[in-house]
Amino acid sequence: MKFSVFTASTPDWTPQQAVSELSAQGWHGIEWRVTDQADAPEPGFWAGNKATWPMTGLEDSIPEIARLTSEAGLEYSGLGGYARCDDHDGVERVLAATAALGARQVRVNVLPLGNSTMGGQEPSGLSYPELFDATREHYEWVAGRAAHHGVKALVELHHGTVTASASSARRLLDGLDPNHVGVIHDLGNLLIEGWESPLPALELLGPYLAHVHVKNARWVRTDDRDEAGAAVWVNEWAPLTEGQGSVLAYFKALAAVGYDAWVTVEDFSTDLPLGERTAGNLHFLRHTAELAGLTVNGSLPADSLSKG
Repeated sequence: MKFSVFTASTPDWTPQQAVSELSAQGWHGIEWRVTDQADAPEPGFWAGNKATWPMTGLEDSIPEIARLTSEAGLEYSGLGGYARCDDHDGVERVLAATAALGARQVRVNVLPLGNSTMGGQEPSGLSYPELFDATREHYEWVAGRAAHHGVKALVELHHGTVTASASSARRLLDGLDPNHVGVIHDLGNLLIEGWESPLPALELLGPYLAHVHVKNARWVRTDDRDEAGAAVWVNEWAPLTEGQGSVLAYFKALAAVGYDAWVTVEDFSTDLPLGERTAGNLHFLRHTAELAGLTVNGSLPADSLSKG
């Protein structure tokens, strides 16, 4: 098992700072965020993120992405793309970039639910079955293009989309070549929508389990009441050690299914400064993985684990 960081969660760092900091801390790899984003007066996860490569001019950025990553001694756990499966031109470009970098796999977003406003888009108004069928049709095309480029397109389990759960993602991809399409299982997203017990969910995904994202979340009761007078709860991101998801139980499930590939962290909590957050997460993940019986490449000595 190897650990990487998705740069959506490192908005304060430039690409050079990101690779320097993560390499010095002992991370194995990096998952670059690739999207055109809005400007912001201060760096944020979704706007003004300094560690994001713009989709506009992506092809021209490939040599610099490759140079920075290689010189830092980091590997790619994949690319964090935002191209949606119905944007065929965008998908073609991120697949080609993934192949050119040797990054092996890239997220290709599925369609959002008909009443969702994810990404600032207007709701489609389509029913779930209509959206699911359309996504399947587009992903059949995506699978063919991924095969052409010799890479893998990844469906993320994400709230507000047609693949919020492992069951829905398996149904979406069933029959497509698992060498060229797969699933990102995401602990934090599933705490918001789509939760299924990790072990049976991972077993269900079978050959389509391609990648793992780890973050944590929790539900918080507000002071509000809905129209019926019931309590209102909202979700928020939490540090890995403070959320409702047990990372240890999750890693034990990964061990049970023999998963030994990448685990990418995207910690959107802000309790600690960024550098302390990433360094602490790496120590916690290494220690937790070893407790779960997972083999971690380049494990830290036992005495250093106790200091994390």
